[in-house]
Amino acid sequence: MVGRAVCGYCQSEGDLVFAYDHQSLDISCSDRVRQTLQKDKPDAVINCAAWTDVDGCELDKERAFAANSRGPENLANASREMNAALVTISTDYVFDGEKQGFYTQRDQPNPKSVYGVAKLEGERRAQLAYARTIVVRTGFVFGPGGSNFLSTIMERAGRGEKLKAIRDAFGTPSYAPDLARRLRELAQLDLPGTFHVVNAGDGASYEEFARAALDLAGYASTSVESVAMDSLNRPAPRPQNSRLKCLLSEAVGLAPLPFWKDSLSSFAALDSQREVVAKN
Repeated sequence: MVGRAVCGYCQSEGDLVFAYDHQSLDISCSDRVRQTLQKDKPDAVINCAAWTDVDGCELDKERAFAANSRGPENLANASREMNAALVTISTDYVFDGEKQGFYTQRDQPNPKSVYGVAKLEGERRAQLAYARTIVVRTGFVFGPGGSNFLSTIMERAGRGEKLKAIRDAFGTPSYAPDLARRLRELAQLDLPGTFHVVNAGDGASYEEFARAALDLAGYASTSVESVAMDSLNRPAPRPQNSRLKCLLSEAVGLAPLPFWKDSLSSFAALDSQREVVAKN
């Protein structure tokens, strides 16, 4: 989802984009990564690859660390050899969720899940391997393509199914096209460090996020059961609060991203257009 958004936005800005899916480039394979970058010689590398199945990571630690820890390290090593800027995406799940309010770069990461531990190690390995690394933490990502909480909700609502949404877990929504624009801006700035990139606003619970999306998409009458996070009994623990705020973006001249409900409205409009086309 984010990879498609990045490719589309960068191409619209006139960039020559080399895009790789998992089959064409497995980032956990250091030799493949090095050979590919040596062949294409990019000026900047934006890593959108990850294994984001949080429960899957909990059950398969080796695969989680291969993709989410060794992968960014391999890209960092190859980017260093090519003298290319590296931007790698991390997650709000590096925090434990016990803080009230927003997590900033001043807060100490303390991941609770294998997924969060692997992503944090990926941050650190990449930064140790290459001082020119830019880490971007984000969360609650939604947008066209891919599989995510919001796309699943919309699909099930379209089928008339009853839904469940968590009322007591909070994050800051991030619209993939807005995130893509910021990733390119950071690659251009080429300022190493850790940035938190999310849409503006105070964030939302999964339930608030889902109800806002359903309302905008014309599914306001859909039945949504409000549930507690712990009632779902999922294999991996999640942070109860993972809202993010960046202390660096405005300081380096980057304007806040659009308010998340405005971007949600844009996404809902796109989704409605796709439904009309499908029906026609």
